[in-house]
Amino acid sequence: MSVQERKQRERADRERLIVATARELAEQQGWDAVTTRRLAERIEYSQPVLYSHFRGKREIIGAVALQGAAELAAAVRAATAAADGPRARVAALARAYLDFAVRHPAVYDAIFQLDGGLPYAREDTPEPLKDAFAALLECLGEVAGDGVHPGLFTETFWAALHGVATLTRAGRLPPEDTELRLELLVERLSVV
Repeated sequence: MSVQERKQRERADRERLIVATARELAEQQGWDAVTTRRLAERIEYSQPVLYSHFRGKREIIGAVALQGAAELAAAVRAATAAADGPRARVAALARAYLDFAVRHPAVYDAIFQLDGGLPYAREDTPEPLKDAFAALLECLGEVAGDGVHPGLFTETFWAALHGVATLTRAGRLPPEDTELRLELLVERLSVV
């Protein structure tokens, strides 16, 4: 291995460490606790080293969002692949989505709530974000119904799931009724 390859590998390792540490700290204490000073202390590198990877917290949030979007897409695809029939796939998608939001609240916030400097719903949207939407579209597009644009249907269903996730977490909706809300969403679909 050349010196250049070793340096690139070490740089990539440091970047993964920064993102993993930020994610861990955010999940434990919230995003307000994630500061470049605290991250530098935790990873045992100086702040200038951290800044050589990321210009600041916003870019770190963006990196966590991209990582989380890939994980969300994988979770949705795994859940829907194991389901039999369109309605069961939609129910599995909804449960996987809400489960992800509950299990990884800081990552969920990085993807959908916080400013990570990432463009959404545009040509230059990063691939992991496009793929997360594609994972939803793969399942929901098949149940959109005649004359309904699959992308618009997916956006609308996704918005409903996001609303359930964020309102439940904020204490605006009682968590014990989450399954009933999912049943209502899925039962109203026009598929068998």
